[in-house]
Amino acid sequence: MADDLDVRGAWREVVTLAEAQRGTVRRDLEADEATRGRIAKALGLDALHSLSAALKVSAWLDGAQVDGHWRAQVRQTCGVTLEPFDTDLEGDVHLRALPEGSAALGGADEAGGELDLDPDGEDPPDVLSDDKIDLGAYVVEDLSLAIDPFPRKPGVAFEAPEQKGEPSPFAVLAKLKGGAPDA
Repeated sequence: MADDLDVRGAWREVVTLAEAQRGTVRRDLEADEATRGRIAKALGLDALHSLSAALKVSAWLDGAQVDGHWRAQVRQTCGVTLEPFDTDLEGDVHLRALPEGSAALGGADEAGGELDLDPDGEDPPDVLSDDKIDLGAYVVEDLSLAIDPFPRKPGVAFEAPEQKGEPSPFAVLAKLKGGAPDA
């Protein structure tokens, strides 16, 4: 997979914290062909046929909360047959973001500050370096987590080839020791 900078910059759709603090912002996003091409390249896909999201950004403390749903159709190459195939993916977005230096962070962002994390609890809020929330980047990040890193065409199973030729030295030793003659 490409580095995080390539992925996060592949699709920019920005809402500011000020917009979210004034009231709920709704955005219906649809990636155009050029954007889908950049995302596909950044994620190592053969193609990204479609990517859309319906998101709602609302005020949360002195930051924002983003909720919504995204859908995509990706083309990958099967790791077994090497044939391309398409997969429909979708997911829900739920995240919170706070500005850098927010009192709501409780000092957890300061060097040496402790942060209690519950692995089964909600994710901690993202810390924004400026007043911009990049919705496109969050959708692309979520999509990247939904993509199977070892794609396999539906119905295809990997079958290990039969071992031919000389048995391994370990199999020979196992036979000498009275072990199972496996190979």
